[in-house]
Amino acid sequence: MKTTNEAAEILNDLVQINNDRIEGYEKAIENLKAEDLDLKPLFISMIDESRKCRMALSNELNVFKTETEDSSTTSGKLYRAWMDVKAVFTGHDRKSVLENCEFGEDAAQKAYKDAANDEDLPANLKTLVLEQKATLRISHDKIKQLRDQQA
Repeated sequence: MKTTNEAAEILNDLVQINNDRIEGYEKAIENLKAEDLDLKPLFISMIDESRKCRMALSNELNVFKTETEDSSTTSGKLYRAWMDVKAVFTGHDRKSVLENCEFGEDAAQKAYKDAANDEDLPANLKTLVLEQKATLRISHDKIKQLRDQQA
């Protein structure tokens, strides 16, 4: 029973990371300057990506008969930073926005890595976590590439 509860907690932590990610990119879109609106489609695709991840995690939580977290992070054992990222978008230039997004993406990667390495997570769920981590890594790398292009 403990392992089931631990696995559910890990999955809910990842749900919260995705909720944070969605909120972070929504906040970034709200605060984009006119000259940076080309980033909006990318940010929207990352929001959609997190919604898909959240749905897959939620489906697994249903198997455990556990409710899915609908909030963003405030506590938990995995390192999270999207809440900090969301607070710093206003008034920043393109490079700062991308740096903040990259910081949030780094936090998501760490959370997924920690989840995948947790011994309380069954093998089938580790596979799901690693697949999602790989998907989010592609987004991380896109953000990093755009950030690197800034002077």
